[in-house]
Amino acid sequence: MKKLKIWAMVIILLFTYTICPIKQTYATELDTAQNEATEAEKTKAEESQNEEGAETTDNTALFDSAGVMVSAPSAILMEASTGTIIYEKDSKEQLRPASITKIMTLILIFDALDAGKISLDDTVTVSEYAASMGGSQVFLEPGEEQTVDTMIKCIAVASANDACVAMAEYICGSETEFVNQMNERAQGLGMTNTHFANCNGLDTDGHVTSAYDVALMSRELIVKYPQIHDYSTIWMENITHVTKKGSSEFGLTNTNKLIKQYEYATGLKTGSTSLAKYCVSATAKKNDIELIAVIMAAPDYKIRFQDATTLLNFGYGKCQVYSDDNQETLPQISVKKGIERTVSCEYENTFKYLDVTGADLSAVEKEMQLANSANAPITKGDLAGKMIYKLNGKEIGYTKILYTDSVDEAVYMDYFMRTVKLFTL
Repeated sequence: MKKLKIWAMVIILLFTYTICPIKQTYATELDTAQNEATEAEKTKAEESQNEEGAETTDNTALFDSAGVMVSAPSAILMEASTGTIIYEKDSKEQLRPASITKIMTLILIFDALDAGKISLDDTVTVSEYAASMGGSQVFLEPGEEQTVDTMIKCIAVASANDACVAMAEYICGSETEFVNQMNERAQGLGMTNTHFANCNGLDTDGHVTSAYDVALMSRELIVKYPQIHDYSTIWMENITHVTKKGSSEFGLTNTNKLIKQYEYATGLKTGSTSLAKYCVSATAKKNDIELIAVIMAAPDYKIRFQDATTLLNFGYGKCQVYSDDNQETLPQISVKKGIERTVSCEYENTFKYLDVTGADLSAVEKEMQLANSANAPITKGDLAGKMIYKLNGKEIGYTKILYTDSVDEAVYMDYFMRTVKLFTL
């Protein structure tokens, strides 16, 4: 019996040796495709960086913007889902932002909510410093308590400086640390012409941004946290002050008059000081197309809204968006030399394309570039292929296809155990 077991083991070892694949020394078709894709990504990133670093000129537009009259010295119109710039006028000039600053303050508040650090029902206690803020405010008193939800309303609707500082202290312990995080977040969004010195936009030396950067942070807020519109579309609402003196009602009125004046308005934030003049980041949505119009340093409050309306109407007269909301199911990819036999894939995102030519977007065609197999090791998130989109034979963009799991390369013992299982079944 003992001899039989020994001979069985010898047979298993010999069988395992014969079925173990010899390590290949040449590149597979998929490897080549991945290398080409990687190089293409690098080139695309470099081109993107070059474009962002280039100087803009007056009225640089995606298409002919003749006839568009914007009085403010700096402006931009951006489509939200793609980030495409439709119109711009000195959009990278550094200017004072006033209360448009609060868009970044709101981003950090929603970041904290999203991370579970705070909740809408949390109670925020107002410090003496927060209560001392001048300018636009809701007259919070030291020691007064309000929920995070109410504080967001105070910021988004009434542009309350005191509520901004109270939330900054609640999230980060101090306004200074909160502002540090604002600048880090701005850097991450590519806001190269921005530096924040406070969380509410009161005039301070070195507190600057640009119309382009405002569009970037506006897009981040409305795309990542669309619930902001539940606040930014409020026209009037009361809050209750509860202090040692008792309770009293205080009325909030939206500083963004477009909420009443423009049919498709969804927000977002106004700003004005004697030095910044009149600014607005106006968002609107029509036929599922969301636009962002930023006006900086307008000479008066009426002109900022007129300019924003002009840009929004111009955009809606030109834009249509293709969105691939019904993406094809991706097949399992066979894995060679891996401890797993197959691996799944997923699309990195939903492909969107902004058209301003009036093209028939139902004619968009798709071409999947995805190999049937891949060699281990595979890392989750690595590029597996692409879905390419074409219109009238011309490529208009693509979305990446990524591996959803990691697969380690199989070693000798893995093959041995597989062989053992074959004999023991």
